[in-house]
Amino acid sequence: MHDNLKQESAKAQRSVVITGGTKGIGLAITQAFVNAGYFVVVGAREKSSLGKILSNNVVFESVDVRDEKAHLKLTELAFNQTGAINVYINNAGFSAWRSLDKIDSEFIDNVLDTNLKGAIWGCKAASQYMSEGGSIINISSIAGKRGSANNTVYAASKFALNGVTQSLAKELGSRQIRVNSLCPVLVSTDGLMSALSGVDAPGKDDPSGFITQFAQTNSALRRLPTSDEVARMCLVLASEQSSAITGQCINIDCGVFPQ
Repeated sequence: MHDNLKQESAKAQRSVVITGGTKGIGLAITQAFVNAGYFVVVGAREKSSLGKILSNNVVFESVDVRDEKAHLKLTELAFNQTGAINVYINNAGFSAWRSLDKIDSEFIDNVLDTNLKGAIWGCKAASQYMSEGGSIINISSIAGKRGSANNTVYAASKFALNGVTQSLAKELGSRQIRVNSLCPVLVSTDGLMSALSGVDAPGKDDPSGFITQFAQTNSALRRLPTSDEVARMCLVLASEQSSAITGQCINIDCGVFPQ
């Protein structure tokens, strides 16, 4: 554990590390925390659309989340700026539908190393710098609670991530560090639409039409969540408003999978 952990930073600003925070859901999360006054460290392979966020409180670091050292670099950046790591969000992920006969070792390694191993490295790095009151948020998926055709490896990675969340909530709870997962259903982003266009994906012929039909036939609210709605829940889990919530895998699905 870091020798210089502080109960309260000498600087008032809170800090958050967000992996994959340059596009899609991650970009919305980044914007939400900037708007809330956080100092934000974003780790991703490319800046992508991060330039749309005009703020001096955002620092970008090019990293590969599959590398444990990358997460240590991100935590050190945030800690050196504010004297604390208040929130760590493991958002970086890889999604692709692939039928069983087409699955190979390279595909499995890419999905698991990014979605599972990358998140574990993030939790490990965060735990070394966080003090009492810290919040780790793993962006999982509804696929981590129910399987679907041609989605075996992705579902496996997200089921495992939910297990990591529950286990670490017990392990880190004695230090008053909370660990939760968010499990969105299909959120319309460029990344999802690209994945839905794959030959084995359920929306391969018409991704937009598939999304519309899915919302009408599966969602209690007849719509699907937005990136901003996922981001707002991250803010809640980062705050004292959720001080009694840990070890939970919370659906953000407009009632697709009531529990």
